[in-house]
Amino acid sequence: MKITNIELFKIPPRWLFLKMETDEGITGWGEPVIEGRADTVRTAVEEFAGYLIGKDPARIEDHWQYMYRSGFYRGGPEVMSATAGIDQALWDIKGKYFNAPIYDLLGGACRDKIRVYRWIGGDRPADVAGEARLAVEQGYSAIKMNATEEMHYIDSYTKIDAVCERVAAIREAVGKKLDIAVDFHGRVHKTMAKVLARELDQFRLMFIEEPVLPQNNEALREIARYTPVPIATGERMFSRWEFKNLLQEGYVDIIQPDLSHAGGITECKKIASMAEAYDVAVAPHCPLGPIALGACLALDSCTPNVFIQEQSLGIHYNKNADLMDYLKDRSIYKYKEGFIDLMAGPGLGIDIDEDSVRKAAADCPTWKNPVWRNFDGTIAEW
Repeated sequence: MKITNIELFKIPPRWLFLKMETDEGITGWGEPVIEGRADTVRTAVEEFAGYLIGKDPARIEDHWQYMYRSGFYRGGPEVMSATAGIDQALWDIKGKYFNAPIYDLLGGACRDKIRVYRWIGGDRPADVAGEARLAVEQGYSAIKMNATEEMHYIDSYTKIDAVCERVAAIREAVGKKLDIAVDFHGRVHKTMAKVLARELDQFRLMFIEEPVLPQNNEALREIARYTPVPIATGERMFSRWEFKNLLQEGYVDIIQPDLSHAGGITECKKIASMAEAYDVAVAPHCPLGPIALGACLALDSCTPNVFIQEQSLGIHYNKNADLMDYLKDRSIYKYKEGFIDLMAGPGLGIDIDEDSVRKAAADCPTWKNPVWRNFDGTIAEW
């Protein structure tokens, strides 16, 4: 079997899909994208395509090694995302070739179902109590929300109080029915992160996420002294070599590699195994589309230290398209009592509606993340 063609589709809301064809009629799909830099990732995929066309898609590890090691300069979000989407498509083809789910090719399932959580509150968190009630009605047992808006290096305690008031409103609305995660989103600098982490202790959170930017992971050592709440990070880390030092330091409780950013299924399985050796849990990052989620669920199914999965149904980023819109069978991502069943179909287990993809790609605007400024005009973290 040989790879004969690779085609890319930029589609709403902010996704890039990859279709890989073979001379035996088996097609694989991947989702290689950095949100806001889809065109850059597209170029990286096209550069790799020159090597991949004509190759045997079954040699997944060898192709991964080529994409990572063949250049003198390596890594980074765009190149690793290109690698990730290609890797997903290769695994999709291999699963379809053997008529098996990907997790069966990675050692087999180690669980019967996978817990998922729902986003609430939006980019600038609001109406979180109402959305928490809706999450309970929809059967979720866990939610995640952004903590705050812009936050300067040293900022007002009124912003800290506002975060606590929002979390308190959720507890008042739904009691202890929901586990709550609070995403600092890298918006909070070290000094204010210590304050906010300590003030949130009272709510017994499931975890706090990205309390500082990954470039400042050394600060986790100090933040961990201020809170017993599990600390999660890793969505902006792109290989096992970046996670190595984080795990060795011992101040992270949950890692969140993104299977569309961190080298795909091949690399994230290795990252998760590294974390298991350090007694660290995994909660894959996935505010993306149906192919990325399928890749995550394949990994989750055969990875014992995964404890929960992010998914994007109804997330605030999904404007003009949502998780199910490019699927022929929309029932496969059905959540029951906060869980999803293992994917039963071969490969990724999803069937992409190619006609809808092509139609959406014909006139797709370029998504860019907002650019925020602090009260004094300096650029803020988004």
